[in-house]
Amino acid sequence: MSKKILLLAGDAVEALEIYYPYYRLLEEGYDVTIAAPKKEKLQTVVHDFTGWDTYEEKQAYLIEPNALISEVNPAEFDGLVIPGGRAPEYLRLDENVQSIVKHFFAENKPIAAICHASQIFEAIPEVIKGRSLTAYSACKPGVELAGGTYVSDATYHVDDNLVSAHAWPDLPVFMREFLKLLNK
Repeated sequence: MSKKILLLAGDAVEALEIYYPYYRLLEEGYDVTIAAPKKEKLQTVVHDFTGWDTYEEKQAYLIEPNALISEVNPAEFDGLVIPGGRAPEYLRLDENVQSIVKHFFAENKPIAAICHASQIFEAIPEVIKGRSLTAYSACKPGVELAGGTYVSDATYHVDDNLVSAHAWPDLPVFMREFLKLLNK
């Protein structure tokens, strides 16, 4: 029986940060569930640097979730992927999301959090208090206010069961390290 991986998403999830892990995990033979607040196609976005002082956002592909976050039983899953984009900024307000994420930390199951995914941890700071991670650089204050140590000298970081990365350019090493945790 293949391991089951939960991928949390919502509208404005960064396209590469959901599609790359999704297909990479399927390629490895994992059973992947995309859970979202509603069972409607999600609008993904592309964040890119085009000369502005910050990233620019454009519409990207649609992706279909196959589960509702409110119906997820985290005990049924072996690993968790939290992509970035703007989705984490409102997903963190969902008590079901908070409960799911807490479960993965409490059970020491592999967690992959990239880019703005760290915003979810701000709503449940106890999960990263005393832990180290990295994220998109604008998320550094939130990580530190939640009691975590922001790692700025590497584009990815592994702290026990948590793999974190800055953004979509780091997806190959991010997924490599997450797969190592899953295959332990």
